Order: sequence, then structure tokens, then C-alpha cells
Amino acid sequence: MLKVLYVASEAVPFVKTGGLADVAGSLPKELKQKGVDVRVVIPKYSGIKEEYRNNMEHIYDGEINVSWRKKYLGIDRYDYKDVPFYFIDNQEYFYREGYYGYPDDVERFTFFCRAVLEMLPHIDFWPDVIHMNDWQTGLISVYLKLEHNEDVRYNKIKTVYTIHNLKYQGRFWKGYLPDVLGLDWKCFNNGDLEYFDDINFMKGAIVYSDKVTTVSRSYAKEIQDPYYGEGLEGMLQKRDADLSGIINGLDYEDYNPETDKYIFKNFDVHNAIAIKGDNKEQLQKKLGLPVNRKIPMIGMVTRLVEAKGLDLVTRILDELLEYENVQFVILGTGDRQYEDWFKGLVWRYPKKVSANIFFNNELAHQIYAASDLFLMPSQYEPCGIGQLIALRYGTVPIVRATGGLKDTVEAYNNYTQTGNGFSFNNYNAHELLFSIKRAIDGIADDRKHIHLVENAMTADYSWEESAKQYKELYNSLKA
Repeated sequence: MLKVLYVASEAVPFVKTGGLADVAGSLPKELKQKGVDVRVVIPKYSGIKEEYRNNMEHIYDGEINVSWRKKYLGIDRYDYKDVPFYFIDNQEYFYREGYYGYPDDVERFTFFCRAVLEMLPHIDFWPDVIHMNDWQTGLISVYLKLEHNEDVRYNKIKTVYTIHNLKYQGRFWKGYLPDVLGLDWKCFNNGDLEYFDDINFMKGAIVYSDKVTTVSRSYAKEIQDPYYGEGLEGMLQKRDADLSGIINGLDYEDYNPETDKYIFKNFDVHNAIAIKGDNKEQLQKKLGLPVNRKIPMIGMVTRLVEAKGLDLVTRILDELLEYENVQFVILGTGDRQYEDWFKGLVWRYPKKVSANIFFNNELAHQIYAASDLFLMPSQYEPCGIGQLIALRYGTVPIVRATGGLKDTVEAYNNYTQTGNGFSFNNYNAHELLFSIKRAIDGIADDRKHIHLVENAMTADYSWEESAKQYKELYNSLKA
């Protein structure tokens, strides 16, 4: 049986700050169903709920070296939906408020990477493949090749490294190389870990891993271009033969309009438009907007940051709301300038706008279920989950054709009646405005609206196909 150790810095249901947690919580479950002996390992943060912490099985107590330091290593286990999860325990590093952004992150995740390799004998699990995710796990392949190369048990292990967002690379002062990482200057001077005279965890993973993946096909191509490459495009071009893109899936159990406990009224593809209208009326009441199911509702659930295309949105919304009979609902937090701008938009258009500057999971589900259109004009988007949820709930996405948005949203074709959304290519406010107006006109045509919703809800972006591709990748390494 194929054995895989899946390593991440977060995973649902234990801890979540972003999309990585959804992937780490749902992909292993699908791999398990495909006959893979998959185990997951994450840090044991103090923020993990007591209901999980109190029911963990304690496996091991010991110490490991972090350069010249000796640090406590504890290993706990909790099985969730038939998948074993292991937790790397060290109170000094992981019992804190929040998860990232501390001055000693370089030491915290150096410890984590070392601990993952040191735990293998203590859990009696020798994987065929270690699958690492994002910069926090990047040193695992480095230590595997440089420090465990004389142990035949480790020599057989292959590595896959997945880039979820190239922008966050784990870049630190080079002086940490001997003092924290415990590595020789050779791997810095030869360029393996060196990045503009700093250490780069992600670059080390790209250099030393057997295969590198990203979370969509288009993003795998884009990051080899200097516009998207964040200074690593040259290294990624060198690894092109070992670089591939596998689109993230969506957990269809958690996001299912037929059974969703958060939405006002459940629906399926056969009655979606009518019942979505009922959901819209209930959401309008809840948010204090005029109740009218015939008014097109545009939804956004997003981080309020420039990368999500909010500079384009803020340029065109006044014009759109001035001349179009639409409602706009947004949910999220982020940069203060955008938070304040959307609050001002409510003041200017109180009967057309609801700006919810916080995050609430229940409200997020209700926005997906009630909206007619979903706005996602990102500067770049490695994969994106918002458009996948929108499609699942029959909410027609309007996206910029980049990364995973390009791979999952097909522009509607009037002649063939194919396509599940609307898109534009250039990062341009006028193109965004034109796309929104086309989408509003599109759903105003009842026949076209039916096709769009059916195409959206029948598109399959579950983990089924993606897990199959990952299993094929693992098997190719094992062979």
C-alpha cells in the first residue's frame, strides 16, 4: 500500500487561518478513500479546541537538536474521519496567541521541520512520500537530503512540495543559517537557500524536493514569469520538468446546498433559481436591504486586500450602483483603507449596499446561497476557493482570468450555451465594470440564467479528480 505523510502548518478542524487548512483537512480524507495509507502532521497549537486536545493519544516524549539547542519534542495522535493526525508538541514554540508572525518564526518552523523527520521511528511509519505544504515545511526536504542521507530508511523517502502562494516564502536573515538551521554555509553559497542575501525556506524546498506542485495548472505556468515569479521564476524554470499544477478541490460535504445547516432554505440544481430567491429575501431582511428577489445581488466574501482586486472594485462600484438596480453585499476584514471605503459606500447607498466588516461562517454560507453573482477580480489567485463555493451554490462568478480562476471559471458562450461564469483578462477597472454589466444582463435573460446555474452546479470540483492526480504523482515517485 502506498504510504504518504502529509505535512502542513494547519488543518481543519483543528486550526485554520486560510485555504491551506481546508486542503490539509480534506485531501487526505479523499486519498484515504482511494486506498492510500495517509497520515497528517501539524504543530500542536494552544488554539486547538479542548475537545480535540483532551482526547489525543500521547505517543512520545523526548528531545531534538535545533542547531546547538536541545528542545523538547512531544508527539500526540488524534484520528479524524479515519485519518491519523499527529501533533508536534512544544509549548515554547506553539503555545501562543495566533500562529504566525512572531520574531522567532525561523526557529519555530526549523524545529517543526526537524521534528517531522525525527518522529518517524517513534510512530513506526516510514512513508514512501512526504508531501510538504508552504514555506513552514520547506526545510524537510533539505534536512532529508543533507542530514539523513546515510540512513537507508530515510533514503527511500521521496518528497513532494506544494506552493499554495509564492508570495509567502519564509525569508530570513542569513545569520540564522548556522545558529538556528544548523546548516553549513555551503548550501547558502551555492545558491540552494540563498535569496537576495537572505535564507529562503521555499527556495530550499524547490531545490531539494523531488517534485514541486502548485494548486492550479495556470498558476504553475504563471510563476515561471517574472511578473508572478516573486524572484524565484529562474529556479522554477529550471525545475519545469518536475513542476505541475493540480487544482484544489472543495469538500462537498461541508459545502452542499442540499444539506447546508447555515442557509435559510436548502436547494439543488433542479430548483436552485426559485429557492435561491427565497434565500435572497431572507438575507435582505437580515441585512436591512429592500426585500425584492428580482433585484440582482452581487456577493463578495474576501480578505480586504489589494491582491483580491479591491483597487479595481473601489474604482467602479459608485458608477455601477449609480446606474444599475443592483444590491452589493460584502463580508470580510483586511486593510483599513478598504474597510473604511466600504463603510463609506454604505453611507452613500444605504438601500443598495451591505458591508459586513468582520467574518462569520454562517453569514458567508448565506451570501453564497442568496447571491446571483459572485465577484472575484483578483490580481493573482493560485487556486481560489470562493469561486468553487459560488459554483457549488449556483452563484455565477465574475472573475479575472488568472491562476485557478482561469482553470475553473469558463466564460459563458451564447451560441453553445456552455460556460459557468464571466471573466476578463486584463487587470483593468473598465474591463471589470463591463464584465459585471454583461453578467447582470446575462442573468436577466431567464433562459441564459438557467443554463448558467445548471452549468455552475454540475461542474465537478470535488476532491475526487485532484486526489486521483496526486495519487498518480506519488506512485510515479515510488516507481
